Amino acid sequence: MTTAKQAAAVAAKALGDKMGEDVRLIGISDVSTLADYFLICTATSSTHVKTLCDAVELAMEQAGEPLLNREGHRAGTWVLLDFGSVVVHVFTQESRAFYGLERLWQDGVQIDLSAILTPDA
Repeated sequence: MTTAKQAAAVAAKALGDKMGEDVRLIGISDVSTLADYFLICTATSSTHVKTLCDAVELAMEQAGEPLLNREGHRAGTWVLLDFGSVVVHVFTQESRAFYGLERLWQDGVQIDLSAILTPDA
């Protein structure tokens, strides 16, 4: 059993390993009951969106975190992966700007991911 923060780290690392761009983790447990964390990432294309989502799903499954729901996959510009305590949003650049989740959840806590996203030397 992993904590919500550990699960978020697993998902963030999967995004980083597949070259996800501008990966952000926002702690929302103090401002919402939806989840403990929102993990937001930009993909370079609809194919990249799928690659990133597949990587997160596999990593989370291996960590014992089942996928509860998936939204938006067919459009290819935005996908939401709900793992309960962690919700992963993968966007194309245009969709991320349109939805503005960082702005909507600005009362949440930005979590530093530099240690997780730094490539192994």
